[in-house]
Amino acid sequence: MMPHENVPNPVWIIDDDRSIRWVFEKALAREGILHRTFGGAQEALDRLPLETPQVVVSDIRMPGTTGLELMQQLKTRLPSTPIIIMTAYSDLESAVAAFQGGAFEYLPKPFDVDHAVGLVRRALDENRKHIELPVNDVEAPEILGQAPAMQEVFRAIGRLSQSHATVLITGESGTGKELVARALHRHSPRSAKSFIAINTAAIPKDLLESELFGHERGAFTGAQTMRRGRFEQAEGGTLFLDEIGDMPPDLQTRLLRVLSDGHYYRVGGHTPLAANVRVIAATHQDLEARVKQGLFREDLYHRLNVIRLRLPALRERREDIPMLARHFLAKSARELGVDGKRLTEAAVQFFAAQDWAGNVRQLENVCHWVTVMAPGQLVDVKDLPPEVRGEGGATGGDGDWRRALEREVSARLARGESDIADPLTRDFETALIQKALQHTGGRRIEAATLLGIGRNTLTRKVQDLKIDTKD
Repeated sequence: MMPHENVPNPVWIIDDDRSIRWVFEKALAREGILHRTFGGAQEALDRLPLETPQVVVSDIRMPGTTGLELMQQLKTRLPSTPIIIMTAYSDLESAVAAFQGGAFEYLPKPFDVDHAVGLVRRALDENRKHIELPVNDVEAPEILGQAPAMQEVFRAIGRLSQSHATVLITGESGTGKELVARALHRHSPRSAKSFIAINTAAIPKDLLESELFGHERGAFTGAQTMRRGRFEQAEGGTLFLDEIGDMPPDLQTRLLRVLSDGHYYRVGGHTPLAANVRVIAATHQDLEARVKQGLFREDLYHRLNVIRLRLPALRERREDIPMLARHFLAKSARELGVDGKRLTEAAVQFFAAQDWAGNVRQLENVCHWVTVMAPGQLVDVKDLPPEVRGEGGATGGDGDWRRALEREVSARLARGESDIADPLTRDFETALIQKALQHTGGRRIEAATLLGIGRNTLTRKVQDLKIDTKD
């Protein structure tokens, strides 16, 4: 039954998926929130002359008019109406486009119903106004991820897209800090200007000051000409300072001065230069600990730590590993001009169970190795690099079987399996008994003694576990 025509200001739900509309109808009715549902964007737009929604919840990909197109039209007519964008396509572009278009929140499917209702209540309470910013058509670097931890990163990039604030990106080596910095730049008002990156740990201390601030001719031996530094090159744009935790103390002082008063001098120069630059810094180190150790200036730390964005380690987003592996295999094949390799299901699960100390960078390197070195188009575990399989570069010793067991447990959990203890225990006991019997030539009494169990127990387990004792 349709709501009465005179009921004012309902919440609008727009989705071509009837089940999604049904879930919202039941949930909002239970909460006593007035609502109206639509199967498409045009249907909602046709209703607009008759009714003004308090909040709009819309799918992003629908036949005909998309959720983003709908949002653009609604923001023109109803600039203060909060819009929550839903999508099953968990990618950076959707998040950035949604926030730049003025979305109140970005809700990836599948979602928790209580969480969705909570967002609607927040939107109703706050009725936040947003500034419309056109979607940037420049293609951003690939940042893939459907894990909740990556969704938080995408949301942050979207929210920061209209900001000039200094950002500190933290995370282990190889997690993609520079990719995020580039995305922040490309989706910012500074995108038309330069993005300049410098790894402060990779440049000798004696050269770093000149690299950052430039130098005048004759400033030091060998300075035959004036040189513009990275701050000048990034004028009007973004300067990305990677591995900021390794910056020498004297340069920390100079950087602090630039961030504080917005001016700097070339080495050997006497004329101050204005720095219209957004600084994004990154580190894999614990800066708070380095501050306590006296290795990093506390005042600089607070200047850099205006907005902190933590990137999760790959082991914290294992559900993304299969997708990332497929992406990197396809990318390597394109770059090398060869047919792409495919992973067997066993190899995919093996990948997902690894800890990946080098994170996404290590995974990409392994996929490149596989593209070049693995025989055949279908790649199994045995075709992976020895160091990934735990051979050749492994430490050996008693911990190896435990790590293998841990990987297997992680793989099964990643697949969503439950009640895993019993089958794993059976596999463990089968391996123990088989190897003990092989060692004793099938003599059960001796095998039982070596295992520390009774002969009758061994016999019962051989039967229960259906162990072949013919070998």
